[in-house]
Parts: sequence; structure tokens; C-alpha cells
Amino acid sequence: MSQYVIQASKLSRDFGDLKAIQDLDLEVEKGRIYGFLGPNGCGKTTAIRMLTGLLKPSSGEVHVLGLELPKDAEKLRLHIGYMTQKFSLYDDLTVKENLQFIAKIYGLSGQNQKRRIDELLHIYRLEQSKNQLAGSMSGGQRQRLGLSAAVLHKPELLFLDEPTSAVDPESRREFWEQLFDLSDQGTSILVSTHYMDEAERCHKLAILESGVKRADGSPEELMQQMGAHVVEIASSNIRQLKQNLMQLPDVISAAQLGARLRILVKDSVADPLALLTQQGGIDSTANLSIVRPSLEDVFVTCTGEERV
Repeated sequence: MSQYVIQASKLSRDFGDLKAIQDLDLEVEKGRIYGFLGPNGCGKTTAIRMLTGLLKPSSGEVHVLGLELPKDAEKLRLHIGYMTQKFSLYDDLTVKENLQFIAKIYGLSGQNQKRRIDELLHIYRLEQSKNQLAGSMSGGQRQRLGLSAAVLHKPELLFLDEPTSAVDPESRREFWEQLFDLSDQGTSILVSTHYMDEAERCHKLAILESGVKRADGSPEELMQQMGAHVVEIASSNIRQLKQNLMQLPDVISAAQLGARLRILVKDSVADPLALLTQQGGIDSTANLSIVRPSLEDVFVTCTGEERV
């Protein structure tokens, strides 16, 4: 059996003149969490819809769990879970009624249905809310209910489209702990996000921009292969200093972080500290140091996005 749960080659989707996804090559390993990182409109949702069989590609080939899409889309649906960005369950049903409805769709009935729903209510801390209308729940509660519904039939592969976009940081952290639990149990997961900290939690990820995959690999690999030096400067004149440094052709970007300035310098520069000191108009009181890259630095270097 293949070690990959998703394999796509030259996958593309056009909407008229808009090229939503262009020549996407993708391999997602079994039992891993794979991320799509990119801003709104970069093609994350379009890619997921093609990988779930909901949207027909304009060109290219895709196999998911050994099934060819879109030909085998109906067969695939029993083996995958899908949680959309927008809460897609019924506001006028209770938590338990929503789960019972989803269970019937997947053919769970009788004691099997009751056992699985009780298990999920316990795992996702929804026991006290089981008779509450979904429409009256908080963002974090809705998120846990949405995940419960997506995994109710114990799918081999789970698709999550920006699942944490409307919840608080604590709920986001808890949600990721639940994803790691699922991964440890053998569930393969593809998750899209525009949060850098979430992307760093993935085993591997692809950075998307305007429908094009700009980079992929583990977060560590991407940071090591970034192609830039990262320099931080502590100075009393940050705003003016940033304007001066952005005039240098070897400076990729400059972003203020409180009282510090974070500079990306092309890796073709042998001594980035000397370059910035000699050509950047830095005063003698400034403190310069080379620091570890972040995933946001990777994003800046491989896309057209520039931090301000």
C-alpha cells in the first residue's frame, strides 16, 4: 500500500480567466499533518475542494487514498472527513441532534451510533452542552462540534479548511492538541491556515501564493533553505532606519517588532552585519545580531508578500 494518502500531479483549476490553482504537485504522507499556508484568495479552499472530489480539476491528476478523482469521488466520501471554514451544521438542532443526523448519513445506527456519539461528547468536552442549540454556542464550542462531526465515522483522512479562523488563542491551542491526538491514532490530516504559528506545528507544509506552490517541506527544512540572513537591530530610531535599509538592493524586507527591526538580507551577502552597518546609516549605539529564521521569514522570501 502506498505511503501517500494524497498524490497530485500538475493539478490546475481555472474559473474563466482566473487561474485559482496552477500545476500543483503534492504528496501527503500517511499519518501526518500537512499544511497549506497562505493568505485569503491564494487557492487553499479550491485545492481542498479538488482533493475531496467536490470540484473537478481543469487539468492534472489526483489520487486520494488510492482512488482516482473525480471518477471515484463517491467512494472516497465514506473514507474522509471535511470541516469547512464556515460552521456548516444546523443552528436549530442541538449538539446531540446534529451528531445523530451526521451519524445517519454515514450509516451508523443503534448502539454503534450511541456509543460513538457518547465517546465524541466526552473527548471534545461537549457532554454538558449536548442539549444546547448549536446556534447559541461560542466559537470554540462550535469548533469542537464541527470536528466531532468530521471524525464521527472515523475517517482515514481529514480535511480542515481554516478551522481556527474564528476562535480565541486558547481554543486554537486546544484544537491543535486534538489534531495531534488524531495523528497519533493514525489519521492523516490536511489543514489550511494563514497563521504562521499553526503552520509551524505541521509535519510538512506547502506555501501557496496566487494559486502557485512556492515552497514545500517541513518547517525546519524551509527555514534552513530560506536563502536569506535574518538580522535584528535594536535602535532608538527604528522608523527612519527602516526607510534607509529598504533602499539597499540586498535587503529583502524590514519589519518593526516593538523596539527592534527584523531585516532579511540576501544570502549572497557574505557579511550582512557589515553591509547594514556600512551602508544602512546605523548609528554606533545600535545593537545588531544574526538570529534564527522564522516561518514568516520563509513566507516573505518565497512570495511577494512584504511585512510592514
